[in-house]
Amino acid sequence: MQRPILDREPTRNLALELVRVTEAAALAAGRFLGRGDKNAADKAAVDAIRLVLNSIDMKGRIIIGEGEKDEAPMLFNGEAVGSWEHGPEVDIAVDPIDGTRPLANGNLNAIAIVAIAPRGTMFDPGPFLYMNKIAVGPEAKGVINIERSITDNLKAIAQAKGKQLEDLTCVILDRPRHDGMVAEMRQAGVRIRLIPDGDVAGALMTSWGDSGIDALFGIGGTPEGVITACALRAMGGEIQGKLYARNDSEKQRGEAQGYDFHKILTMDDLVASDDVFFAATGITNGELLQGVKYLSQGAKTDSLVVRGLTGTIREITATHRWEKLRTLSAIDY
Repeated sequence: MQRPILDREPTRNLALELVRVTEAAALAAGRFLGRGDKNAADKAAVDAIRLVLNSIDMKGRIIIGEGEKDEAPMLFNGEAVGSWEHGPEVDIAVDPIDGTRPLANGNLNAIAIVAIAPRGTMFDPGPFLYMNKIAVGPEAKGVINIERSITDNLKAIAQAKGKQLEDLTCVILDRPRHDGMVAEMRQAGVRIRLIPDGDVAGALMTSWGDSGIDALFGIGGTPEGVITACALRAMGGEIQGKLYARNDSEKQRGEAQGYDFHKILTMDDLVASDDVFFAATGITNGELLQGVKYLSQGAKTDSLVVRGLTGTIREITATHRWEKLRTLSAIDY
């Protein structure tokens, strides 16, 4: 669906304010590492995100929240956050924990993420929560097309990066719905990393230093696709997607509401502004970010923060002191 590109855009750098949001979520949720309780971890992250978002001088509206899909405590779609006294009008996409299952099971690659864009520029998928995606880094930007076969895309990516097919490493969620895609990748001869959850981290690794990841494929969350687009705009990568209906009833309902399941959703469709902000903080260890490390008097966090207008990417390692935090914050760290 088309959204207007508005003239009024936030020009203040919200990036460093936004990382406080994901740090708070990671510190609160990290206590639940390996405890087998996804909902308790998600509630801790949601409560922390809401509290810190409401301290930021902005007029924010949640366009994409993750709770509805997970049937967990949530920042609901349409919720107003921020001070609403001054500041820019913005759309907000949140995933309090990208990887609730890895966190609950004590596994890798759980992160807390938030993205902000000018009001009216973020794609709103409504109730349609799944998207077929392909994401690549800067070297392969402009050569992918989600309507082509996986093999054709792999050949184009390999040529753009000056690699042989067998040198490529691709990430895809380990789901039965991807069996055909995985079989085609194997036939093409590329290396494959099957991940249990967390396709935002997988997509970001395509644009991140020496991660060794060349592309992400597969059907994952639409919210995660929009959030990824915000980050990749600043990091120089690319994501394309198409809404995915799980059954005929969902497709018919979506078409009746004006959604086009055949349309290629480009970066501009997913977020129609360069004035975007993205922050992620590691909750558990992973290739992208290190998890929360709890110390005797505090904790350390590892975060990634990007700003679209400038293309600035910051890595932030922070040390948090309980004796200070607990006198200032209502969050139960």
